[in-house]
This record gives sequence, C-alpha cells and structure tokens, in this order.
Amino acid sequence: MVLLRRVIGDALRARRQGQHRTLREVSTAANVSLGYLSEIERGQKEASSELLAAICDALGARLSEVLGEVSDTLALAEDMQGVLTSISGEPVKPETPIRKVATDGEVSVSVRQDSPLKATLRTTRKRPRDVVYAA
Repeated sequence: MVLLRRVIGDALRARRQGQHRTLREVSTAANVSLGYLSEIERGQKEASSELLAAICDALGARLSEVLGEVSDTLALAEDMQGVLTSISGEPVKPETPIRKVATDGEVSVSVRQDSPLKATLRTTRKRPRDVVYAA
C-alpha cells in the first residue's frame, strides 16, 4: 500500500528542489513552520487542504497540478503487482530487496522493498517544455 501523504510529500519536495529553494524560504512564504513543512515533505504528517493550498501557492504551483502529479503516481503504483509482497509469497529478506519500476511515458515509479513493512517509493516526472493555453 502506498501512503498518500508520502506521495504528496515527494511531489512537494521535488517541486521545491526543482526551484532550488530551501525549506525556510517556502515555509516562510506559506506561513507554516519549517519543521512542520519538513514533516509533510517526508510523509510523516498529513497536510490539511488549506495548508496544502498555501504550500502550493508558495511554490507558485496550482493545487490541481500537484494533485494531478500525485494521482498519476498513485495510479502507476496501484498497477504494480506485488509491491508489498515478494513474488514467491515468501517473506522478503532485508539482504534481497525487491525493486519494481513502472512508467507511462510521463511518470516513472520505482519501488524498493527492504522488508515486509518497509518500502521506498520514488517518482520521476517528465516536465513539458512549454505549455501554451489557447483562449
């Protein structure tokens, strides 16, 4: 099972780091404590919709864009069979982590499972070069 708060945190962190901004800069702009923003990015805390909107605004992103990225990531992760169990059904041994990768051309999801209760999810998204909206 993939936790929504972790995927949201990964999306926010990737966007912040892509802008070469610090946690302090974004936390100040969003009016949220640095520690709390860090916990959100690490998937340890769930942000309320109001707080998530403030963080997205501080990042210069539309909430719908971030949630769209999260949705794409979750869809790929859900399609990956056996993410939380070994292929053979045997318990996963820490020395033999399972790694699975899925992609849809825009988003790549990589899952590394180190134990039955510990899995690491990494996502990568291709960025469009220029988006032009016609009226």
